[in-house]
Amino acid sequence: MEALTELRKHVQGSKFVMGTDEVMKHLRHSGLAKVFIASNCPDKIKGDIRHYCSVAGCELVELAVPNDELGVMCKKPFSIAVVGVLK
Repeated sequence: MEALTELRKHVQGSKFVMGTDEVMKHLRHSGLAKVFIASNCPDKIKGDIRHYCSVAGCELVELAVPNDELGVMCKKPFSIAVVGVLK
């Protein structure tokens, strides 16, 4: 649950990016400190993000909430599978 609390703090501070494409773009340039992924994120995306996180030295947190709840936590009316916290 502490990962969810930390994510809420970053969402309120608006220093985050949402979506697979945006997170991957920032990971390639080592611009993220931490990445949160939803529990039902597709395995292909999880594998790609896990690889780029290890290359970029970024922490990866797998949440216990599905992507629709993650979207609500980020105050969006749609599902979000991946959220990245900017450095």
